[in-house]
Amino acid sequence: MSKEDTIKKIQAIALHIRKSIEEEKAPILTTPIRSLTNVTYNEQEGYFVLGQSTKERHLNASTIKTFAQTVLLLNEAKNVIKKDDMMTKREAYYVSKNWEDAKFNEQPESDAVMDDIEAMLGVQREALGFIPEEDGGAVAGKLIIIDKDPDTGEDIRIDCTKFGSGAYNIPADVEELRFETKAQFILAIETAGMFQRLVKHKFFTQENCILVSMKGVPSRATRRFIRRLADDKKIPVYVFTDGDVYGYTNIYRTLKVGSGNAAHVNEYFCVPQAQFIGVTPQDIETYQLPSHNLKDVDIKRGKDAIKNDPFIQHHKEWESAIKQMLKMGVRAEQQALAKWGLNYVLEEYLPQKLKKPDTWLP
Repeated sequence: MSKEDTIKKIQAIALHIRKSIEEEKAPILTTPIRSLTNVTYNEQEGYFVLGQSTKERHLNASTIKTFAQTVLLLNEAKNVIKKDDMMTKREAYYVSKNWEDAKFNEQPESDAVMDDIEAMLGVQREALGFIPEEDGGAVAGKLIIIDKDPDTGEDIRIDCTKFGSGAYNIPADVEELRFETKAQFILAIETAGMFQRLVKHKFFTQENCILVSMKGVPSRATRRFIRRLADDKKIPVYVFTDGDVYGYTNIYRTLKVGSGNAAHVNEYFCVPQAQFIGVTPQDIETYQLPSHNLKDVDIKRGKDAIKNDPFIQHHKEWESAIKQMLKMGVRAEQQALAKWGLNYVLEEYLPQKLKKPDTWLP
């Protein structure tokens, strides 16, 4: 969507509010409900699709502050777009300190209003000029990234094999990046430590691949980067996480099909082609991995996933795996493979996994 189209959407909301006031009616702002209760798993599209349920915010005595904050933040977005500038989520919170009684008391308040605006307009918040504070993941391996010099507009070619012991950091906005690669696949890795081990020993050369550090739950920039790269170069994406419910549902599932909270933009940020080659409950037994007892939060997360998560419910293999983990009562980390040697993961475990797609979870 162009900047002009985004501004038109903002102006349409403003005109709707003005018209309601002129007709002596209470203005209403309508936003989709963003939760797992209002999404369905669309197998054909490969991600969570937002349902029809909405919430209405009527202008009255109890909502006047939030209503004003929404309108004021919409105005800030319009100004940022017009100036071709940007605003971090933290800066949006501090800008509100000029709004007197309408100012945000805490950042979670401004974040929630920002998410509502994104859903209301049906655009990525990056298109509104809002960017997150956190950086994206890191990338190493058989990939040339083509960016542009902001001053000259000239191409900058970035070779992701040439960072020594480091890696390329994914920027907040990845829409204009272009790619050159002959890699066979992308390997998205949960922990920075495991990513560093694979980089140090040039696993990307051994398997002709691209390594991406997700740093836990991947940021929107990381998810968008992986999606664009996979789509553009038609290469598969494999995901390597810890063997726990958090890795399965909060990290892998979010990357693959999206989340309920961001269902309005899942089509841009999910990676439907992703496949799981991380540590499974069966791996814990097969490889005799050191493990940790499940905590109450792990058990609750697993039971909630089986009961409420449309993706887990659709894929019975995942439901069975989580039930197996709950029955075992343990979880295991990626690093537990070091029991068999520091480099066992790159010399044995991952090469074996890559040759046995029948052992992967969907």
